[in-house]
Amino acid sequence: MQQQEASSRSRSSAYLNALSQEIEKKLQRALASSSQRRNLLKELFTDIALEVDDRAKEYGVNGRLCFYDVLADYYVGVPEIGKPILDLIMQLWSQSFASHVFALLFHKWLFEVQLDNSDVLLRYSSALVQGATNVFWIDIQSNARRFQSLFQYLLDEVALEPTRLKKIPVQAQRDLYLLLSRFIFFYNSVEKLESFLKQCPTFPNAFLIGGPADILVIELADQLQKLKVEPVLLHYFSQITILQDVELRMATSTRLKTCLYSFTSPGGPMYPTRAVRHAAWDTLDMLFPVGRYPRHLISLFFRLLYPWYWPSSCWNLIVSCIKAVFYSLLRLIFSSWGKLREPKRA
Repeated sequence: MQQQEASSRSRSSAYLNALSQEIEKKLQRALASSSQRRNLLKELFTDIALEVDDRAKEYGVNGRLCFYDVLADYYVGVPEIGKPILDLIMQLWSQSFASHVFALLFHKWLFEVQLDNSDVLLRYSSALVQGATNVFWIDIQSNARRFQSLFQYLLDEVALEPTRLKKIPVQAQRDLYLLLSRFIFFYNSVEKLESFLKQCPTFPNAFLIGGPADILVIELADQLQKLKVEPVLLHYFSQITILQDVELRMATSTRLKTCLYSFTSPGGPMYPTRAVRHAAWDTLDMLFPVGRYPRHLISLFFRLLYPWYWPSSCWNLIVSCIKAVFYSLLRLIFSSWGKLREPKRA
């Protein structure tokens, strides 16, 4: 049994070593060819973001989702294998997708190795935040969660673990906190929000913008303004209702309220769909119940100023009324039928 495990580990290590050599060769080709540099880096990023295939599983590589997961662990265990790849990435840093590749392959290595040079540590930390931001936005645009394991590591193993978090400079800690604040709702981690807020690093302008919750909500409001994918917006609206009991400064509360209100009206600048408008209204009413009816009345008044929206509004109102009447009749029929079937009591 032990021999089989040793043989499996040996085959897995050999496969990952060969895979690392292929990555190194592609990076060398990208460095040598300026015309093909972007395409080669894009291909490399796509390759390491793929799910582990059957061929890799034959070599004992299994139990993980994507190639970057196993490679990230491999470079922690055998850092000398990743060193040439890291040096090549740094030479290609100004190119598109270089930060993506760095974040996927070396996000664990950065917190497990000992780096004595503070300038190098700051550079790598900034590269990690930039690369993670880029790949998380790819998930946002496609409404996928291919890079959830990267997010979970940064949240669970770094942001919520002070020993690892303090390995990177304070400025990088702040940037990481801002990054996770923008995506924690997308990656379904709101149950860890309280612990996350407690680990917030010190910000020099905190006396102006507020505490950890204020900083998170400010980042959230900015993030919502950038989102254009309907399912992602609906998901955010369903998740941020957890902020109902969070204490915020008046300025922060107004900022979030204004952001949500911008999604309740058709047309510019957000051009929300009907589903997004209704979800925004529900979230706004839940988070800020005071002033609910005046808000709806003001919104109705402004809708009257745009006659080209009247036909669709009237049609949706008619359909909603018909559905309400239909469902009420169904409930009445089933209720009466149930009473008729009840045995008569003596």
